[in-house]
Amino acid sequence: MRVEVPDELLPAERLGRVHFVGIGGAGLSGIARIMLARGIEVSGSDAKSSATIEALRALGARCFVGHQADQVHGADTVVVSTAVRADNPEVVEAQRTGLRLLPRSAALEAVMQGRRVVAVAGTHGKTTTTSMLTVALQHCGADPSFAIGGDLNESGSNAHDGTGDLFVAEADESDGAFLVYSPEVALVTNVEADHLDNYGTEEAYRAAFTRFLDRIDPDGFLVTCTDDPGAADLAVLARERGLTVVSVGVGSGVEVRADNLRQVANTSTFVVVDRGRRLGEVRLQVPGKHYVLDALAALACGLRLGFGFADLARGLAAYSGTRRRMEFKGEVDGIRVYDSYAHHPREITGDLEAARALAGDGRIVVAFQPHMVSRTRIFGAEMGVALGAADEVVVMDIYVAREDPEPGVTGALVADAVPLPAEHVVFEPSWSATADHLVARARPGDIVLTLGAGDVTLLGPSVLAMLEHQSLGQTADDDV
Repeated sequence: MRVEVPDELLPAERLGRVHFVGIGGAGLSGIARIMLARGIEVSGSDAKSSATIEALRALGARCFVGHQADQVHGADTVVVSTAVRADNPEVVEAQRTGLRLLPRSAALEAVMQGRRVVAVAGTHGKTTTTSMLTVALQHCGADPSFAIGGDLNESGSNAHDGTGDLFVAEADESDGAFLVYSPEVALVTNVEADHLDNYGTEEAYRAAFTRFLDRIDPDGFLVTCTDDPGAADLAVLARERGLTVVSVGVGSGVEVRADNLRQVANTSTFVVVDRGRRLGEVRLQVPGKHYVLDALAALACGLRLGFGFADLARGLAAYSGTRRRMEFKGEVDGIRVYDSYAHHPREITGDLEAARALAGDGRIVVAFQPHMVSRTRIFGAEMGVALGAADEVVVMDIYVAREDPEPGVTGALVADAVPLPAEHVVFEPSWSATADHLVARARPGDIVLTLGAGDVTLLGPSVLAMLEHQSLGQTADDDV
């Protein structure tokens, strides 16, 4: 559901009691956590219980499972997730009683007011880059507030109300949310067509990033990876408007460059060169060139904010990942299981490159769940082509999310485009049957990777349990 941003954006302390419809989601839960830390009364509801709901309850939030009209009674402000439909009884009741309605973007802006905001935007890599920058700044002795679309492995949380004046925020463009914020500093990882269900055309999507430039403080700066054509075009526009631009990448002509890039197993190492001066080496615990570029952008941002290279590099070296970004789930009999949020062709390509480095001589066995009907209709064939970098592919049906199904648009559109022999690709419309396919195809030394933005993330533990059961059965047979 789209909720209009009000003309007057109040600071969080003036919102009264705040009720979140969809409080268990990655976006709203972080904002709720920050409000609770500031002593603001918070309530909320979600369709089902979760560890996130329980954590918010422990912090003092009154959380309901299920949506009922009377649950908004007593609230002054109601914050609504974009995943919530217009006929949600709590939304209808809030409108009927004249409560203040806010979209997620306005609620995040409310908690950021009065802080020096660093907004991390881009089509891909926002969560990882925001996370890396946050951890790097923490290792510099800063205590930034942060709001991220995923849980940091270090803290287990997606948000924090820091004591410092910096606020590092993941700035989501999917619904135009990033156009509400007023950052001092912006970091744009890349610009590539996505979310066309909202924007309609690639031109409109790119135009939103152009408008985002107008939100940046003229005395601030923009960091962007100009190896990406869309980001390079944005950098040109930013300079024409008088903004200071810090370009990063592995190519020539950038201000902050990654040199001598080496990727071995689950590590990446590179030397940072800033305007021709070699600053030193950075070693990451996460594999993949796309993560190197994310780290380089975070490092460049930290440098221009005035922090030292050694502390920033130490923070990046300590960064152990974010939930659902090439997250290691476990290993049984030499079969390692990872889970990742990748749901766009370019993200799939990047994570499969990382998986290939992890696999060594082993193979990659992938389960991919397309996310959203419109995205599958538009990018399904490209998703299939990207999945061709794996050795075995199981394509699930679409995680429909906030859209309605469309005739003829299913996961089969993706599976049919995978450029592998037919025996190595299967379209499995039954969610519960997918783990069986993965276990049957995996062998010692392989990587099993679950990909997608939906509930495919729940498959990893099932696969590990099945592998463990299979292993115990083989052991019992050997003992006979």
